[in-house]
Amino acid sequence: MDLHFGDSKPTDDERAAVDALLGPPESSWEGADRTDADLRWARGGREARDRRDLLLPGLHALNDRIGWISEGALDYLCRRLTVPPAEAYGVATFYAMFSVRPRPATVLHICTDLACTAAGAAGLCDGAEAGLGPGVHVERSPCLGLCERAPAALAVRAGDPVRTAVSAPATVEAAVLAATAPDSAPQEPPAATAVPQAGQAGQAGQEGQEGLILLKRVGVVDPSSLDDYRANGGYTALRRAFGLGPAGVIREVTDSGLVGRGGAAFPTGRKWQATASQPDRPHYLVCNADESEPGTFKDRVIMEGDPYALVEAMTIAAYAIGAHRGLVYIRGEYPRAIHRIQHAVDQARARGFLGDDVLGQGFAFDIEIRRGAGAYICGEETALFNSIEGYRGEPRSKPPFPVEKGLFGKPTVENNVETLVNVLPILTMGAPAYAAIGTERSTGPKLFCVSGCVARPGVYELPFGATLGELLRLAGVRDGLRAVLLGGAAGGFVRPDELGIPLTFEGTREAGATLGSGVVMAFDDTVPLPGLLLRIARFFRDESCGQCVPCRVGTVRQEEALHRIVTRTGADAAGDIALLREVGRAMRDASICGLGQTAWNAVESAIDRLGAYE
Repeated sequence: MDLHFGDSKPTDDERAAVDALLGPPESSWEGADRTDADLRWARGGREARDRRDLLLPGLHALNDRIGWISEGALDYLCRRLTVPPAEAYGVATFYAMFSVRPRPATVLHICTDLACTAAGAAGLCDGAEAGLGPGVHVERSPCLGLCERAPAALAVRAGDPVRTAVSAPATVEAAVLAATAPDSAPQEPPAATAVPQAGQAGQAGQEGQEGLILLKRVGVVDPSSLDDYRANGGYTALRRAFGLGPAGVIREVTDSGLVGRGGAAFPTGRKWQATASQPDRPHYLVCNADESEPGTFKDRVIMEGDPYALVEAMTIAAYAIGAHRGLVYIRGEYPRAIHRIQHAVDQARARGFLGDDVLGQGFAFDIEIRRGAGAYICGEETALFNSIEGYRGEPRSKPPFPVEKGLFGKPTVENNVETLVNVLPILTMGAPAYAAIGTERSTGPKLFCVSGCVARPGVYELPFGATLGELLRLAGVRDGLRAVLLGGAAGGFVRPDELGIPLTFEGTREAGATLGSGVVMAFDDTVPLPGLLLRIARFFRDESCGQCVPCRVGTVRQEEALHRIVTRTGADAAGDIALLREVGRAMRDASICGLGQTAWNAVESAIDRLGAYE
């Protein structure tokens, strides 16, 4: 283990930021003032190494307090955790929200991804840079998860405490105000504004507020009030879970037909059963709230509008699989969601819904929140585990699968927010009633994130089996529809004459598309398709973790070829399209994880279905 430290020293503020997280150092080895006793023996190394999972929170503490991570600060954090500085540097440079070079204390992140690009993000970036002085760093960012309010900007001002402000839909003036005076910036609208069905009666066979299942409390309950949540059906499902027992809960989830809502569609009951049956202990539950797929924001809306639902659902899942510790990994670009979930966890713990004896049932369970730092790849479950453990967020080879060796090498269930909150209606309605919603192979309700060229962007809840056209009519699709992107950047395009595609996992698969996590982005003929494809390629190039050659090299070659096609005037693109197909096949067949395997999907569908370069 290389523990060579440099000569740089932390500032008082940097030391205070680390000590606020880890407590004061106990020996000179950890950075305390040297005493004669310290020269006689080394102690605390094993305990410090067992805390390596605090490396990412430590990096956040430094970045939040100072705005960047200096060599002296990194060395001090490494001493406290007995982590080799070279490894910690590799972790710090892995995440887009961290900087190891000096920068201003205020950073303005402006989304330049698909929905925001279509809404004028380029002009917003230019205007913000012109309107802000050298005291603010403007960062062109991937998707901020605010697609229903595009274009979007997030201002982060380092300090104690760190301050954030969101501007969406952002104008140049509003973005500048958020960066220069975050405390004076207008408050974000309520989460319910992202749910067009909230507060509406059903019309023309469409679901209104009264027909919602997963979103029924968004806009109805006070997201900060546990009493309000309980008055609207909260914790009914957990009480039934205790009545059924762990095996009974798993049986209900299995009989319901619930599958993962993150895109893989793996049967949830099978995953829970496989983990529960593992003799190795302890078991862990991880909620993946790192929804970084461009166009996805449904988990944010749930966490902001109905946070106690996630806390209750995680408690049920943990009870079923025999886990006593759960972690929620929330993307760092979601400050309000992080605050809402933390408040809900604290209130649940104070009221006996978390802790050593949940509701007096003799079951111990508690939840920790871990913050991501800007890495799309950490949405992959094993990359997320590595991130939590204090390593670079790179995917692991499988097998072994997470149900056998997941977080900290122990059996682990990983589900996203939408999957978990589906457990609540399964237990309150009963598995047969839940399974009667949707289709035989895709059961239950589904959340769809609709953005782009529609009049009412937002999160929509529909039963599986509704068609793409029905969803777009509900969202108010505008005239001149050119294409619809299903599944986000990792998905594929469909034509305006294919709106009859049923929105089920099997229906989209049979149509040669993918449902993914439920992204539906509409683009009209004012959005240049070649530029859109180039942005998708740039996204995958930037987000590739670089671990495997097919993805690391292939995403670069894909962007280069698309750039040549876009900038070439009058020349034949056939040669570059042939190269794109060859590179795409190599990435799909040989990449270690889904990022590389799907990086070619959108480009391929645009060429084959839309005739993008004809």
